Amino acid sequence: MPFAIQKLQSAHQAYRQFLARGPPLHHARYIFPFFAGSYFAYRKIDVLRVAALAKSVADNPSYVDVGCGYGDFLKKIRGYLPGATGIEKEGGIFYAFQVAKPDYIDLTPVESLTPVDVAFVGWMEPGQDFRRFVAKSAKCVITTFDAGGQCGINGGCEYDEFGFERVAWWRTPSWIDINAELMNRYYTPGLDPAKKEQLAKLRTAHNFWYVYAKPEIAGRVKSALQSWLEKEEPGQRFDFEDVLDECGFRYMEELPALTNSKKLWEARFD
Repeated sequence: MPFAIQKLQSAHQAYRQFLARGPPLHHARYIFPFFAGSYFAYRKIDVLRVAALAKSVADNPSYVDVGCGYGDFLKKIRGYLPGATGIEKEGGIFYAFQVAKPDYIDLTPVESLTPVDVAFVGWMEPGQDFRRFVAKSAKCVITTFDAGGQCGINGGCEYDEFGFERVAWWRTPSWIDINAELMNRYYTPGLDPAKKEQLAKLRTAHNFWYVYAKPEIAGRVKSALQSWLEKEEPGQRFDFEDVLDECGFRYMEELPALTNSKKLWEARFD
């Protein structure tokens, strides 16, 4: 752990230096996601979808964000599920940088997770796999993962083997996808404009959101999401979504470089 904190301290110094340059608004969110954002790119519609899914499980659902870090996504969720909590085993991330820990985040390992209606897993460190602890405790699991390799020691982020049914999924960019676009556009001096355009045409989106539920509730979870999608309003936005649009990852944008599921944020059902 001391070595990890040492690396984080070096990264935090680079983060402070970056901010001192006065970069465009919200760039830090995707260049330093640990400190200023999350490891997955999301929109307000993602938050609203997750809230609707949780409310389909119970009228007043218990919700936990597993490995929530500083709680960027969790804070947005709490706007719709005020009782939502998070767990983060690395308490040092708060103490090392004098960041106040919210009282709704507990510093505890996933092994001690108690029964909940919904568990959200936004990130598993490469080399870790704590799915069995999540599966043992939750009725519904919503997970995001980077198709580039962030999927635990067994290479999987799925919950089928633990008795869950996959209800739906959708594709979004990861922070790495946004980071690459920002670097090409703003932070690579001398890059030929034609080359920038060529690279932009090759953009892909590597992050996937999967919704799993126990068989006895899978039907109503699916129906709830379908009903929500019928009234989804893309105009409801967070201010940082402008960066996603600028980088070519708009709502329902089709990416030619993808071989399937080309439209971003298009929900698909199993």
